[in-house]
This record gives sequence, structure tokens and C-alpha cells, in this order.
Amino acid sequence: MAAPTSNAAAADRSRDPLWLRIVLILISIAFVGLLLVLPLTVIFMEALREGWASYWAAFRDPAAWHAIKLTVLAASIAVPLNLVFGLAAAWAIAKFDFRGKSLFITLIDLPFAVSPVISGVIYVLLFGLQGWLGPWLASHNLQIIFAVPGIVLATIFVTFPFVARELIPLMQEQGADEEQAAISLGAGGWQTFWRVTLPNIKWGLLYGVILCNARAMGEFGAVSVVSGHIRGKTNTLPLHIEILYNEYNVVAAFTMASLLALLGLVTLAAKTWLEWKVQQNSTR
Repeated sequence: MAAPTSNAAAADRSRDPLWLRIVLILISIAFVGLLLVLPLTVIFMEALREGWASYWAAFRDPAAWHAIKLTVLAASIAVPLNLVFGLAAAWAIAKFDFRGKSLFITLIDLPFAVSPVISGVIYVLLFGLQGWLGPWLASHNLQIIFAVPGIVLATIFVTFPFVARELIPLMQEQGADEEQAAISLGAGGWQTFWRVTLPNIKWGLLYGVILCNARAMGEFGAVSVVSGHIRGKTNTLPLHIEILYNEYNVVAAFTMASLLALLGLVTLAAKTWLEWKVQQNSTR
């Protein structure tokens, strides 16, 4: 039954007038060029406006290096934690039925529905000096807000759905038949995970990690609220770019922005390669 439907759809497309197809293609190209290609081109043109010497000089600023290192630090903590959480959450949702399952799925999607700025404000209300836990933290000489721990917490919050949301539909589609077969043959829990579950989800897992890392390094709103904008101490790369631009240091600002743009291009290339790899495996 599927083949005639597919042939009918192909026949309908072939009857579309040529001018309509051309207009739709041109509109798509115009949107891609206007919203993606043009901004990327402007970033690199502005970064190199005064030559390569000025471009590399922006990286010699100690504040820039600290922002880069802090961004990498926050991502290197948030991504592995979200990896563990995503695996555990997807396993629980896809393999088991339990009370509150729908609520759990809704909570996973919460960072998609809540503004990052609001999540940052929530952390300030919880851990700030005047917040609920602020006095206790101050009495124990612990600082979360306007310090690295707050930046890491904000980054974890805005990125934790990515791995779970990639794995949940994949693991639900695969079901639990292979795991149950492995257990019935005497495999233990870890053996089942490493030899059955993980090989089946490895590409989806890697895809989620790539998206999670890209968001962690580019996050602005939540980190901006909890960081305090202390130059050379709590500024991540996006915050450092904002400060440079507000100081009219345009070349340095676009130079740092080009670094994030390169990260986005690498992420896009990795995403495309993974999609191709998954398609290749599915056709075998």
C-alpha cells in the first residue's frame, strides 16, 4: 500500500508548475542567506577588518583567555553531568512504567519553556546573599552566585534536556526486547548496558552531546544573571563579547564572536556527519 501512495505523491509534485518550484527554492535560499550566511560573513569580515595582526592580538588579552577557559570549564562539567542524567532519564522513561512518568517528562522539557534569564533569577533567589540559602552559605564561607559554581549550575540547567530528549524517542522505538533477551541468557545489568543498549543508542547519544556542548558554550542569559560580569573572573566568552562591543572594541568583539561561530560551524558539520552515518547504518 505504501508504494502507490509514494508514487502518487511524486506524481503530484511533478505536476507542480515550474514557476512555483523556482519561487519556493528562491525563497528558501533567500531566507538561508539572509539569516545564516550573511551574519556569518559579517562576523568574519568585521573580525578581519584590520588584518590578521589585530585578529590575533585580541587573543592575547588575559581577560579573553580567562573567558575562553571559563567557558570550556563550564561546558566540561555540564556536558558529562547531562550525559549521565540523559542516559538515566531516557532509560527510566523508555524501559519502565512508573507513577509520575508524564510529570517527569514535562520537567525535563522545563528549560525549553522557561526563559534562561528567569532561571538565572531563580538561582539568585535561592543562593544569593539575600536568598533562601544565602545566609547559610555565607556562614560556611561558600559562594555560588557571582562565582564559578553559579555559572556551572546555570549552564547545567539550560542544557540538561538535550541528551535526554535525543535518547528518549530512540530508546522507546527500540523497545526492551534485546535487553530482556540478554538478561534471559545470563547477562548482568552492566553487560547488558555496554553490549546491547549502548551500541544501539551511540549515534543518538553523540548527537545529543554535540548539541548540549554547543548550547553550553554559547549560553548567555542565565549565565549573565548569575555571573556578576566580573571581568577576568566570572565572564564567559559570550559575556566577554558583550563587554568588548559595549566598549566599542569592535574588532576584538567580532574576533571572539568568530570563535563561537567556528564552534557553531563545527557543530553543524558534526551534526550533518552523524545524520549521514545514521542513514548509512539504517540502509544496511
